[in-house]
Amino acid sequence: MFLLHTSEVEVSTFLLIGIPGLEHAHIWISIPICLMYLMAILGNCTILFVIRREHSLQEPMYYFPSMLALSDLVFLLPTHSKFFIHEFTDMESSVLLIMSFDRFIAIRNPLRYSSLLTSVRALQIELVFAIKSILLVLPLPFTLKRLRYCNKHLFSHSYCLHQDVMKVACTDNRVNFYYGLFVALCMMSDSVFIAISYVFILKTVLGIASHGDAINTCVSHICALLIFYVPIITLATMHRFSKHKFPLATILRADAFLLIPPLMNPIVYCVKTWQIRVKVLEKLALKPK
Repeated sequence: MFLLHTSEVEVSTFLLIGIPGLEHAHIWISIPICLMYLMAILGNCTILFVIRREHSLQEPMYYFPSMLALSDLVFLLPTHSKFFIHEFTDMESSVLLIMSFDRFIAIRNPLRYSSLLTSVRALQIELVFAIKSILLVLPLPFTLKRLRYCNKHLFSHSYCLHQDVMKVACTDNRVNFYYGLFVALCMMSDSVFIAISYVFILKTVLGIASHGDAINTCVSHICALLIFYVPIITLATMHRFSKHKFPLATILRADAFLLIPPLMNPIVYCVKTWQIRVKVLEKLALKPK
């Protein structure tokens, strides 16, 4: 760091504060966090391995859970040092959107499902949304690099967030603010389209006789939606209304946002999707129920 003016020092090194006030307990806190981290990696690797190896699961409807598992897996790896967290947050949101359209097609046209959503088409859709997520978030590091940072060098979370870095800049950050808002709105649009999809799904379900069977095909996806969006909404609310009153609670919630979806999604898809559950139990040499 070096002097800019008499009262300003340019900062080139930043520190992540971790969990403030509990420094004496960091070792003990790390134990359950590491266990959750390892379980999340193991669970998502298991889903990917089973879907990849089993020919009976080589269908479009299973490609999307595998993409969700891949997104969760990569989401875990770089979040403490890079900005990839924003990219994979958007990617996971996009995968959930694709899965909502997939469930609508499966319920609306079950006999034509295989012809409407072929394996090639599913892979093309996944590739398009992956490229979209990369291009959407790619400008963020470059817009931050042009800023100058003075005096402040502490981030309020345990990992890098665009809004954290932007706020400690001592030069005009309006470009970052408006582009960050644009990225947030793009992610919010996914939830709007998901809601619209479920309106059509509900309308279709009410018009058929086998309500229960149709709803069961959506249970795992609905659980994944709740696991992903509830922490985001809760964290956004805490940032807006209680960040300064309960900073520790905000930080713990932000850390939970990183671990809970990757940890819970494999469990949900193993429990609620019997085809995946049976194959996982077979691989573990356990008798499926």
